[in-house]
Amino acid sequence: MDFRFEAHDPEAYRRQSRRASIAMAALFLVLGLCFSQLLTWAFGSSVWLNALGVLLGLLITSGLIAVLKERPFMAQVRYGWRLKQSLSRVSAHLPALRRALADDDPAALEVLSFYYQGIAELSHLDGRSLDDDGERLAERLAIQQRRREAGLPERVPGFDERRLKQALDQG
Repeated sequence: MDFRFEAHDPEAYRRQSRRASIAMAALFLVLGLCFSQLLTWAFGSSVWLNALGVLLGLLITSGLIAVLKERPFMAQVRYGWRLKQSLSRVSAHLPALRRALADDDPAALEVLSFYYQGIAELSHLDGRSLDDDGERLAERLAIQQRRREAGLPERVPGFDERRLKQALDQG
């Protein structure tokens, strides 16, 4: 399974996400300014040297994030990133998944169940209300009904990329 739902405290998730975002932005700002100043001090004033300093700051910030993202203190932020990434993968194929669901494809049912469950989870973590329009709400309820009729649990444990590929091959 590529992504599994986990229980996270929404308040702690928001607090950790906010801290990580502020820290990343501050690090980028400081490194970009320092490298720009260092380069212009060493080689003279130039727009290109300033841009190079900002680029170096971005590269080092990105490298540090890549190293630190696997640390335990980044677990909640990493969970949010992975959830958003999985939802993005699914949302890119929604029309094909809906066609496959109309053909009663069980893989499409599972993937779309994950999609709506994931949107609800992300809204809960971000402290927002679920902003379903009428069409999306109807589709979400129809998917829940289909799962009940098929004797499947209402909730899926997570997202499996192979199931997405199966649904796309069928649709």
